Amino acid sequence: MAATDVHLRVMRHDDIAAGLRLCRLANWNQVDADWRFFLASSPAGCFVVEDDAGTVIGSVATIAYGDVFSWIAMVLVDPEHRRGGIGTRLLNAALAAVGDATTARLDATPAGREVYVPLGFTDEYALQRMVRPSALARETQTNVGETRRSLREGGASTDDGGVVRRMTDADFAEVLRQDRDVFGADRGTLLAMCRREAPEYAWVIGDGRVDAYLFGRHGYTFEQIGPLVARDEPAARALVAACLSAHPHHSFLIDTPLRASWVLWLESQRFALQRPFMRMRRGEPRFQECLDRLFAMTGPEFG
Repeated sequence: MAATDVHLRVMRHDDIAAGLRLCRLANWNQVDADWRFFLASSPAGCFVVEDDAGTVIGSVATIAYGDVFSWIAMVLVDPEHRRGGIGTRLLNAALAAVGDATTARLDATPAGREVYVPLGFTDEYALQRMVRPSALARETQTNVGETRRSLREGGASTDDGGVVRRMTDADFAEVLRQDRDVFGADRGTLLAMCRREAPEYAWVIGDGRVDAYLFGRHGYTFEQIGPLVARDEPAARALVAACLSAHPHHSFLIDTPLRASWVLWLESQRFALQRPFMRMRRGEPRFQECLDRLFAMTGPEFG
């Protein structure tokens, strides 16, 4: 089916089930809460394509991070309708919605990158997705119990004396103050969604201050670790280790920059490469992120 034989329209809340169907067909990890966030954040910037029977066969979503940059995600096409230009039509609709006033950004698979380059996207930096199936950690039940007890009693300690603990409301307010400078734009609404939907993955390091912070999200197949922001790698390791120890039977994924020692440590925790991504942009970089403090991204859905 060619792109001219279908109907493109703005996505509605009653399309979420169709969006989830496309996710399952592509073996993607998104859940209902993710689609609800897209529609709440950008009600006029999410689109679907439907065939002449009214069946949704493609999707795309956008998020505006203020007037700094916009994010494009969820470019999905039913496998039976691929290679007919539907994905390009969806992407062009998203770009039109974003406009030229802000930079457009996205995370591309190697195959997707070949589509985005002719549309004016350029590479920023490489990422990779790593996955860790459940029950692979070889911690003894005693060690897991000790970790959980220390967290309940106020937090575990890092090697340099920092305290790993659950995020409080006061911590979250401090995280929001720091995060804009790290991410390069205001993503407070996204972080609030992460904490609301998965509070068990919201951690910080700091005693009276926040030196590092971690969020996570629920997924269809894997739980997602990220975003993870830390002043140094030992702090990042401590946050991930605490999260893994508290949830030893969960399957996790993490999207991380290619930092050699960090990747090696994740491999030591039984994470393995699933697939690479390339972060790309179209337009001038009107933002400045602190990549050296970013140890995990929120995911290709959200940046």
